[in-house]
Parts: sequence; structure tokens; C-alpha cells
Amino acid sequence: MRISIVDDHQLFRDGLKFLLSGWDFIDDVFVSENGDEFLKNIESMLPDVVLMDIEMPGTNGIDTTIACLEKYPDLKIIALSMYGNENYYTGMIDAGAKGFLLKNSRFENVQRAITEVINGNNYFSPEILNGIVRNLSKKKTSPDNSELTSREIEVLYNICKGLSNQEIANNLNLSKRTVDKHRENILLKTQSGNTAQMVVYAIKNKLFEI
Repeated sequence: MRISIVDDHQLFRDGLKFLLSGWDFIDDVFVSENGDEFLKNIESMLPDVVLMDIEMPGTNGIDTTIACLEKYPDLKIIALSMYGNENYYTGMIDAGAKGFLLKNSRFENVQRAITEVINGNNYFSPEILNGIVRNLSKKKTSPDNSELTSREIEVLYNICKGLSNQEIANNLNLSKRTVDKHRENILLKTQSGNTAQMVVYAIKNKLFEI
């Protein structure tokens, strides 16, 4: 794999590059100190995965992500931030990022995030996922453009909140078998394999509020 690190803190860039360079699956690690430098040199790097800081001088991570994915839609972007503020991550989800890491994450979490997004999945640092899920709230009306039924949206909301199928059945006065079927339909319609992917779908389609 070829990895690009886009971050305005040199010590962080160099440290992460050193760790990634020692990983057997990585062939090249490129660094850029901001979004403008990255966009200028992206054609010469052509990375598989980009670790993208969100807050940077000049072009920020959200705008950089939008710009590079317009030209290279298959590029995998993992957002980096010092902060767990949900607003940062909803912006990056809308821009097309696939992964979300806090900068104080352990290196094994960085490796896992890269592996997950390369395999077509989404990855959240547990702290970020828990924060987003904790602050999800239902909208007063269901969106008109959703592929999900109103009942499936209700089940999805409870899934994102971390409830088991039996707990959802109890809350909604349904049988567990009915919830199991709703869950299968949701997974199929949203093409999700885990809670993180469901959360991404919900945010992108504005099913819930944060």
C-alpha cells in the first residue's frame, strides 16, 4: 500500500511516518503539511489511503477530501483529529471519508483503521463512535428520500444506539423474529456490515439528528 499523511504538525507527521514505514504492508509513505500541498502533489503520489487532518491552515481536511475524491473517487480517506466533536466527523462523512481516528489512538488502531477501509469498510475510533451514537436523536418526521420504511428507520435508530435485537423488540413491542427480519432488510438496503457503517448511512442520509 501507498499511504499519504496530511497534517500541519511536523512531529506528528514524522512520528506516524516512522511507525507506518515499519509495517510490512506499506510500500511508501508520503507526507504533506496541508491540504494545498497534498492536492498539488497527489498525482505523483497516487496513494491508496490518506490519513487526513481535519483542521489545517489553508484548505482544511473537509474541503481537501471533497476536492481529491472528485478526481479520485476510489481514494480511501481516514480523518484525523485531536477532538471528538461530532460536528467535525459529520462534515467528513458528508465529504466521503471512510475512517475516523483520534490523534491519541494507539498504533494498532491506526493499522486496524487502514485495514478496514482498504477492505471496503468504515472505521471509527471507539470514543468517536460512542460520542456520535450517544448524541443521535430522532427527527420529528422521516425523510422522504429514504429507502428504509419508517419502522426500519426506528429499528436502525435503536441499533445505532447499541441495543440488542431483543431489547429493540421489547422497546417497540415487537417479536424478536420481526426485529431480526428488519435488521436483515436494513443491512441489505444500506449495504452495511457493522454499526459504524450504519451510522455513516444514517448521517449521510440525514435520518437522525446529532
